[in-house]
Amino acid sequence: MVNGLEATRRAGGLAKEFREFLLKQNVIALAAGVVIGAAIGKVVSGIVDFVVMPVVGLLLPGQDEWRQAKLDIGGGNAIGYGEVVGRLVEFGIIALVVFLVLKAFVRAPPPPAPTKACPQCLETIPAAALRCRACTSEV
Repeated sequence: MVNGLEATRRAGGLAKEFREFLLKQNVIALAAGVVIGAAIGKVVSGIVDFVVMPVVGLLLPGQDEWRQAKLDIGGGNAIGYGEVVGRLVEFGIIALVVFLVLKAFVRAPPPPAPTKACPQCLETIPAAALRCRACTSEV
């Protein structure tokens, strides 16, 4: 039988292992990414639903009536291509808005200046250099 002290020690070890797992496997970063992604999804959906789609509705005939377009294939069956086209339009708009939002927030760092190593002293020098600044040998 395990006494109370041993049980506490095991629980503390398990808690320590769990904490190390969370930190080592980047679970916390992943969770933060999911939460931020969900928040950005709500912002993008709001922009698309309340800003972009009303404008698209004005530009398309009959506002949302085009979504009801169907192709009768007989026997009382119809292919609802209007809704499919509507969802494709929404997907394109959402993809564009996500691209623009990410472009505004995520800036790529400028590429590093091209360099090379001096063959004599291995000092890093600009790629266009003709002479090493450290050992003055020609490169």
